[in-house]
Amino acid sequence: MTPMIRGNICLNAHPAGCEAMVDSWIARAIASRPAALAAAKDSGKPIPKTVLVIGCSTGYGLASRITAAFSFGAGTVGVSLEREPSDKKSGTPGWYDNRAFDAASAKAGLFSATLDADAFADGTRARVVDLAKERGLRFDQVIYSLASPVRVDPATGVMHRSVLKPIGESFTGRTFDVVSGEMGEVTIQPATDEEVAATVKVMGGEDWELWVKALSEAGLLAPGCVTLAYSYIGPEHTSKIYRAGAIGRAKEHLERTAGALSAYLAPIGGSAMVAVNKAVVTRASAVIPVVALYVAALFKAMKELGLHEDCLDQIARLYRDRLLARGPVPVDAEGRIRMDDWEMRDDVQERTARYFTEATEASLARAVDLAGFKHDFLEAHGFDMPGVDYAADVAFR
Repeated sequence: MTPMIRGNICLNAHPAGCEAMVDSWIARAIASRPAALAAAKDSGKPIPKTVLVIGCSTGYGLASRITAAFSFGAGTVGVSLEREPSDKKSGTPGWYDNRAFDAASAKAGLFSATLDADAFADGTRARVVDLAKERGLRFDQVIYSLASPVRVDPATGVMHRSVLKPIGESFTGRTFDVVSGEMGEVTIQPATDEEVAATVKVMGGEDWELWVKALSEAGLLAPGCVTLAYSYIGPEHTSKIYRAGAIGRAKEHLERTAGALSAYLAPIGGSAMVAVNKAVVTRASAVIPVVALYVAALFKAMKELGLHEDCLDQIARLYRDRLLARGPVPVDAEGRIRMDDWEMRDDVQERTARYFTEATEASLARAVDLAGFKHDFLEAHGFDMPGVDYAADVAFR
């Protein structure tokens, strides 16, 4: 079985490859357990015991769930909406990732429950509440790592669609084909006011707030509960399409929501924070003009400087050096946890800018880390994993 890639979108997933990827992350999380527990002992802070991850199946959400479970021994509940496989067609990567995580958790004797459901729906929140009450769970961490192109507002029934568009004027950026290495330019027209508002409805903090309040009202948040949402800022290269674009308005709303939720959780000693993570390869980053090229250039710079991190590395450091640091959690002037601190270092950005500028179709493989970008892209779909026989017959279910 080979990957089916069209326009930097992978249309299939390899079941055994996804399982191998999850197992490899779990092995790394287990290996980092001594450092994680030592950090908790040194700080005197409690380790997570029961964690809810909303958007649990891939990327930073999956890394968070694996770290909580296999570095700290936490029981976890995960929520994500996946496409189930048929006899002839693979499911989404997250469908296989969730199955692999649940199987590994059961083998390790860790509680795990995964809901394949629309995380934006009130009915899904009700299911999590019922599950938690039935199992006697109280969450001391709630991780919000949801990324979706659409959201149905549970209050109105209106479907909103998010966009990755600039604001005010069109934007033209370079991109490349992850298979052929061919480069080209793509122009994106500016978002309308309605599209900006819809993007905030989908990717802002409204749904995060609904989750936290539903769990709180049901008495399911433990004293001192910490809730985190993940965000991104990025450099000047990507600002017009990202931080200064429609998605940036949503991220600003997400960050404002953190302040409101911290005040709401204060009576139980809880807090809400946004963690700004580094750029990694995702389904979205592979197709956004400029972003894919920037990420490939960034990978080269950070690997040369010994600073490169994937999702699991980032989350391990988030726990070890931020959440479990002595005293208050280190944050920036806006109260955000800056896990992009290495990405935004001057020396990293100087190299990245140089590689980004030098990249041409002829020099792409040398100018940026094309091989690393392609590997991470394929790995996220269960391909390019060592030890997997991709020539063997595949049972999708």
